[in-house]
Amino acid sequence: MSSTESNKKLQADAQDVLEGKSKKGFFTRLLPFMGPAFIASVAYVDPGNFATNIESGAQFGYTLLWVILASNLMAMLIQTLSAKLGIVTGKNLAEHCRLRYPRWFVMALWILMELVAMATDLAEFLGAAVGFNLLLGVPLGVAALLTAITTFLILALERYGFRSLEAVITGFVSVIAISYIIELWIGKPDWSQVWFHTVIPQFKGSKSILLAVGILGATVMPHAIYLHSALMQDRIVVRDTKLLKRLFHYEIVDVVVAMGIASMVNGAMLIMSAATFHSRGLLDVGTLEQAYITLEPLLGKASSWVFALSLLFSGLSSASVGTMAGQVIMQGFMDFEIPLWLRRIITMVPSIVIIMLGVDPTKALVISQVMLSFGLPFAIIPLMNFTSDAAIMGELVNAKPTRLLGALVTAIIIILNIYLLYSMIFTGA
Repeated sequence: MSSTESNKKLQADAQDVLEGKSKKGFFTRLLPFMGPAFIASVAYVDPGNFATNIESGAQFGYTLLWVILASNLMAMLIQTLSAKLGIVTGKNLAEHCRLRYPRWFVMALWILMELVAMATDLAEFLGAAVGFNLLLGVPLGVAALLTAITTFLILALERYGFRSLEAVITGFVSVIAISYIIELWIGKPDWSQVWFHTVIPQFKGSKSILLAVGILGATVMPHAIYLHSALMQDRIVVRDTKLLKRLFHYEIVDVVVAMGIASMVNGAMLIMSAATFHSRGLLDVGTLEQAYITLEPLLGKASSWVFALSLLFSGLSSASVGTMAGQVIMQGFMDFEIPLWLRRIITMVPSIVIIMLGVDPTKALVISQVMLSFGLPFAIIPLMNFTSDAAIMGELVNAKPTRLLGALVTAIIIILNIYLLYSMIFTGA
């Protein structure tokens, strides 16, 4: 089926459901609306998450599990609002910034988001390269080449319609989730400690705060906020207010399911690290390679193989999604775009340089996630402004509780980042 035919069928099926004409079962009626949040959710299980979660679990056990839960609840709110902006207005977040902010501010935002895109791509590209390196035993340089080629092949699926790309990305997320179910079964964590630290907030020194901000940056990601609004703007087009509300409700289901799975995968990463490394006093397992090598003697060969496979699938899928997000950012802010293949080449250059210089991939991953956290307010604040403006959103404008929650989330992120900066400058954390 061609791209045009696939899109027309999706639009027709969705329209039937929204207008109450479909006689299919509940889960079948959901299908036309599922997919965009799964693409965005890839950003929440990318290799940066592996790096921060493994280091957090090895050093502090289950202590920072609550950060993962809090971050994913924030993500659900933010991604839902991003989707709503695209659904209601037919424009993405970057386009709204270009149309409504002064030119100098738009340029500054664009440059900042391009830097965020590079930091994102660094995490994703390095992760996939390390995955190839661990599984196949090839040098990192060769692994980087394999990553580039495979990413191009995945992006080529877009010519067959976005449903094909959504299906592949969802499949990748499923493999990652299944991999960590296996890891948890092998690792046998202390579930009483898991439940306790999931709901009781704690820190253990400034280093734990650095890793907490890294988890936040690896979970609520700026490029995913911009991307989600773009994924929704032309996917299912309706203008009637009643139908828009129904469409938005279906998209909430998409977000909750996708982000819920991402949350469980993130939690499983940290739990596996805490149960396997921290419980045995292996607090210095801070790199992906160390985790892979150490898993085998502790839990058996299957565990290390499953870990490397999940890392590879995470890197490949998130590298593809990151390239799409970069294209959306460039088109939205500057009103021009370049071919995806050229965008892929440009954004992967810093990653190749990092590999050629011999920089520790895991340390680069953790620092990239902290950089992403600093970029978050510049995505969340415009999103809250636009979705709280009745002139833009009409009847789907944010309610007062949503505005208050959004302000609280933004404040938490800014406060954490200020504390992190203070710790790095004055305490050397």
